[in-house]
Amino acid sequence: MQRLYDFLRRHPTWVDGFWAVILFGISVLGGATVEEGRGTELPALTVPVMFLLSVVVALRRRMPERMLLLALVVGLGQLILDVPTAPADFALLVIVYTVAAVGARWASRVALTAGLCAAPLAQLRWPSQEAGTAGNVALSVILAVPFALAWVLGDSIRTRRAYFAQLEERAARLEKEREAQAKVAVAAERARIARELHDVVAHNVSVMVVQADGAAYVLDTAPDQAKKALETISGTGRQALAEMRRLLGVLRTGEHQEAGEYVPQPGLQQIEDLVEQCRESGLPVDFKVEGTSRELPRGVELTAYRIVQEALTNTRKHGGPNAGASVRLVYFDDGLGLLVEDDGKGAPHELYEEGGFDGQGHGLIGMRERVGMVGGTLDAGPRPGGGFRISALLPLKPAH
Repeated sequence: MQRLYDFLRRHPTWVDGFWAVILFGISVLGGATVEEGRGTELPALTVPVMFLLSVVVALRRRMPERMLLLALVVGLGQLILDVPTAPADFALLVIVYTVAAVGARWASRVALTAGLCAAPLAQLRWPSQEAGTAGNVALSVILAVPFALAWVLGDSIRTRRAYFAQLEERAARLEKEREAQAKVAVAAERARIARELHDVVAHNVSVMVVQADGAAYVLDTAPDQAKKALETISGTGRQALAEMRRLLGVLRTGEHQEAGEYVPQPGLQQIEDLVEQCRESGLPVDFKVEGTSRELPRGVELTAYRIVQEALTNTRKHGGPNAGASVRLVYFDDGLGLLVEDDGKGAPHELYEEGGFDGQGHGLIGMRERVGMVGGTLDAGPRPGGGFRISALLPLKPAH
């Protein structure tokens, strides 16, 4: 049955043609029977009229507007040539419904007007002698009702189809929007991982390079210091690998990772460890906390940690010899303040070459993006007399 139903849906003209043949046969047989009862033959024009009305039914969905015009011409011909009505006139109801459902708007209006006028005109042309004037008027009204109902049904079908088409269009648009949002989310996640990797690699590798240079310098004269430097390199490398596993783990699909392979995201509690690591690598850092220390949202803590990490890494890379740094954390009622300064003499020239002051350096770009994600503000630039200053304010609630 499903195959038959699908076949009928794919070939609507065949279905309409089948019913047109049935309608034509019933009309001819019915007309012949009536005429036989009267003792006369079927009028010559009756068969062509029935055939044309059957054609209207057969082609109603392929060319509804043209079939409407054909039905109007045939109907007027019946009135003018006095061709008696037959079952084939049912095609007028069918074409009114079809045009209202799938035809053009002008054709739908014409079909409604013609349908409402068909019954009164037929009663005027072939009045019932037994009904009288009042009866003929009542009969005209009653016969006009099916045409009105056919048009209302067809117009309702049109409205329903338009509604479902709108729903399908909206669903398709929402699907495209979801795909676009998914792509944006993927790009944002990749950008986040890139920022995290930049901070992790830049900081830890710089520490390892400094320690390796120091170990090579004192390897013969102070083996104990060289051993301590190598241990620092080993610990820093393990920490970097652990953070990189955590970051890259989100890119692995279909694999079950042990929870112990990853380290938690760093926060404010790890800033002191970061400062101590920088001190061990030979960079003097003054660290102070002002205000009442308390737990903050993880996004704010991670942003603060990465800013301090990036700032100290830049000091170590660009500050020049004998550079020192200071880190200040200030707890406010509605946010967290950060101030990272260094007195390196090599910072201005080198950072200008890399585009650091005007925001074109990758490190400062990453800082600004991080601060912007939590709704904060960042100010970075050279200090009077040399050195570099980074000041950030991270609110507890993102700005709307």
